[in-house]
Amino acid sequence: MRPAELNRLTVREAADRYVELVRAKTLTGALSMSTAEVYARDVATLVALAGEEAVLDDLTGEDVDAILLAFARKPDGRRAEPTGGLQSASSQARFRRSISALFKHATLAGWVQINPMAMATVTARERGGLRAERRALTREQAQGLIGAARQLGAEPAVAAPVAKGRRRPRSDQRTESRDALIVLLLSTVGPRVSELVRANVEDFYTNDGVRYWRIFGKGGKTRDVPLPGVVAQALEAYLAGGRPETADKALLLSWRGRRLARGDVQAVIDRVQRQVDPSQRRSVTPHGLRHTTATHLLADAVDMDAVRRVLGHSDLATLGRYRDELPGELEVAMRSHPLLKPPDRR
Repeated sequence: MRPAELNRLTVREAADRYVELVRAKTLTGALSMSTAEVYARDVATLVALAGEEAVLDDLTGEDVDAILLAFARKPDGRRAEPTGGLQSASSQARFRRSISALFKHATLAGWVQINPMAMATVTARERGGLRAERRALTREQAQGLIGAARQLGAEPAVAAPVAKGRRRPRSDQRTESRDALIVLLLSTVGPRVSELVRANVEDFYTNDGVRYWRIFGKGGKTRDVPLPGVVAQALEAYLAGGRPETADKALLLSWRGRRLARGDVQAVIDRVQRQVDPSQRRSVTPHGLRHTTATHLLADAVDMDAVRRVLGHSDLATLGRYRDELPGELEVAMRSHPLLKPPDRR
């Protein structure tokens, strides 16, 4: 039903009201904090692309098409390539969902007469198509990054040179073991970056000699993931000497003793990448390392349901989004075809 009176809000005013509503939903548990922040970030991008002073009800289907295309061409700031890297298909789909939700609310609230999303002609990209850019690292690239992280974590504490006139940093301000742990967790366990920075020391426990990480994921769901031995050792080294003394319960801390932010994680990856041999080096985002985990576990024929539980998905079908094709993968699969193996003679 069309509202009796139309409230001609600017895009900025509508965005502010909508984000306030979205964040209020986190108080009732209707939305998680991470989901609310994604909506807020996408709505802020809409404001920048549409123009703060534009009236929301004046936006047409053509305007929405232009906004969607502008977002698709917008450099992805998480990537370290000189070109910045364009938005992935999944990021475009997420942005489309975010602004669709805003316009749906705007229609019900009387901010627009007709939902302009209904008149947009730019369609979402079909899933399963070829990606313009690989997100997962190859085995050699991943091993190069992991090797650099392990070497970094094993380096003895050496006092860094201090510029004249500046105070020497305290020994608890070193971050090498923390950076190594971050890269190893992302590369082998594949958590979401939000799950990583939310982790607390108490979330890691030992059962029957195995170190586990209790990960608090989307929708309040938890999963207990065993850590590979190398990663468990890196965790112990960090807790023993690399973590600043503080009352904060967060696992990952800045040298000032504050919980690490999502944006800090990319800087850590880039810093470790600089230690990788150039022939094995390729820039990657935290989400790209999640893809890397899924891709290589599945390529090595690890049970799909086990991979699903490691990544924290409720549906096996979702794994298709977290997997890239590997060079030579099909050739290896056919060479080791199970039906062509010699029969088991007992």
